Amino acid sequence: MRPALGCYVEIGVDAGAAEAALAQAFAVIGEIHERMSFQSPDSALSRLNRAGGARVRLDRRTLQVLRLAKTIGAASEGRFNCTVGGELIARGALPSLSTTVLGRGDHRDIVIDGESARLARPVAITLDGIAKGFAVDCAVRALQRAGARGGWVNAGGDLRVFGACALPVSARDTAGGLRPLGCLSHGALASSWVGGDMPAAQAFPAFIAGACDADAGEVFQVVARHAWRADALTKVAACTPRAQRAALVARLGAYLLESGPLPTMSSAPQ
Repeated sequence: MRPALGCYVEIGVDAGAAEAALAQAFAVIGEIHERMSFQSPDSALSRLNRAGGARVRLDRRTLQVLRLAKTIGAASEGRFNCTVGGELIARGALPSLSTTVLGRGDHRDIVIDGESARLARPVAITLDGIAKGFAVDCAVRALQRAGARGGWVNAGGDLRVFGACALPVSARDTAGGLRPLGCLSHGALASSWVGGDMPAAQAFPAFIAGACDADAGEVFQVVARHAWRADALTKVAACTPRAQRAALVARLGAYLLESGPLPTMSSAPQ
């Protein structure tokens, strides 16, 4: 376990895996944190936010996350929105930029061309709602390439289990109690809270709770094959009317965990 991504990241592997596998997985996580951090003025994301609409050449992983964010933003009809950095700055949840930005935009404001990206309007991109899950997926791939046959990566509530491993999982409710969910295998589970007195690393900003059909302190848990999708879809669920949540999350390739045991994700979308 090490601090990273604004939380503690725990990695477990089968006994036969080399120590180098853990080192490689943590190195990948550190690299993603460095490149996609809103707080770091030297990150790839900060260079894009400060570019004033000019094209910025970006590394392949940052471009991949931007593409995923655009795709899930369009598919969810804007319920997932990574262009809300301006609102978060105004509320003191993110540091100010050197330029004036709109409160929010939409996925069309991110224009990707080859190995470069630009912002069509003066918005501020924050990848906090998807990058942590993406980092978990990259860490899993690093472990597999290094020879790990099974294990898990848990980044502050974004969890993925792979290979010959079944990990017992419990859900923490808003009162601090634990509810056993069964064992997770071959899939990912993301948990997020809306408002309330929850840990800052896992809570939505207060403005989201006011804009969505969710109660302060409500917990959202999504199971998917990959952690990036589960991570992003907790936000989609929070911004969807209650009667439509489960169906929309299912249409987008995941499962909204409302009650009952964990589902199997072996046939879920890639």
